[in-house]
Amino acid sequence: MYIYTMGFTQKSAEQFFEKIKSNNIQVVVDVRLNNQSQLAGFSKGKDLSYFLKVICNCLYEHEIKFAPTKEILSSYKKGSISWEEYVIQFNNLIELRDMSTFFQKKYMKYENVLLLCSEVTPEKCHRRLLAEKFAKEIGCKINHL
Repeated sequence: MYIYTMGFTQKSAEQFFEKIKSNNIQVVVDVRLNNQSQLAGFSKGKDLSYFLKVICNCLYEHEIKFAPTKEILSSYKKGSISWEEYVIQFNNLIELRDMSTFFQKKYMKYENVLLLCSEVTPEKCHRRLLAEKFAKEIGCKINHL
């Protein structure tokens, strides 16, 4: 199994959907807390589900279970906590919510799963933390698009 990660920010719809098609993604798992933001453009939940189905023959799931809490996200964005503290808090949340077991039960049947968020790069995004945790516990490979 491959776990891909991608942020939609700074990508055109063409770039976004072509990456999904060219990597044979079977299911996009949206790990954002809010998938209906005004700034989301083509990546709003209901629209994205339709586009993925029609353009990429791909499933779409919004898994709020994989998103940070409002408190953790807000604290980081406001600068109340550092990235290092965010990592600690989010990794604790991964354990608390038993995200790895949930991921295994629901998504192991797919060969290519994409974790979607908004951040341009994975370095300071929870999708990377999720992918690393799942890879460690499940033994899958990671590819950041």
